[in-house]
Amino acid sequence: MGRTIRGLDAEQRRAERREQLLDAALKLFADNGYLGTSIEQICSTAYIGTKSFYELFTSREECYLALLRRTSERLEERMTSAAAQATGNERQEAPQLLATFVHALVDDPRITRITFGMASGISESAERQRRENRRWAAGFLVQLWDRYDGPQPEDHRAVRHGVAIGLVGGLFDLVSDWLLDADLTAPRQIEALIDDLTTFYITVRRGLAN
Repeated sequence: MGRTIRGLDAEQRRAERREQLLDAALKLFADNGYLGTSIEQICSTAYIGTKSFYELFTSREECYLALLRRTSERLEERMTSAAAQATGNERQEAPQLLATFVHALVDDPRITRITFGMASGISESAERQRRENRRWAAGFLVQLWDRYDGPQPEDHRAVRHGVAIGLVGGLFDLVSDWLLDADLTAPRQIEALIDDLTTFYITVRRGLAN
C-alpha cells in the first residue's frame, strides 16, 4: 500500500497536483496567452516540479486541453443542474438557462479569455475539443426541446440537431462580439447580453416550431 501524506494517498496527491497545475495554467494563459506561457512558468506558479508536470501531461498543449475540458465540464454541470431545476415553460425558463450560461463564462475573466480568446487556432486538437464542446451544447438543447415538444419523428432529429449546432454557434458568436467592447464588471451590460441571447434563442425556436 502507498503512503498516506497529509491524509491523502498517492492517487489523491496526484489529483491534487493536477488541479494545482491547471489552476496555475488558468492564471498564466489568461494573463500571458498560450504562446506566452511556458511549462516552467506553470510549474513555478504551482510550486510543482517539472518532473511531476510530465507525469500528468505530455506537453503544454495537453495541459491546455485538460484546462479547456475542465472548464467545459464545470459549465456542463451548471447547465445540467439548472435544467433539472426548471419547472416552468420554455419561455419562462430560457432566460434563466441563458443567464446560467453567460455567468459561467464571464463571471471569471480568466475563463472568458481561455474560452474565447485563444481556443481557436492553437492546434487541431484544441479545435476538435472546441467542436466537441459545441456538440455537447447542441445535444443538451435537443434534449431540452424534446422535453417541451415531446418525442419527435426520427427524420426530424437530424434537422433539430443541425439547428441546435447553428444556434449554439450563434450564441457563442454573440458572446464573442459582445466581449470586444464589454465591461465584465458592469451588471447592466451582462443583463443586456442575456436579453440579446434570449431574443436570438426564441427567434430560432419559433422558426423551428413553424
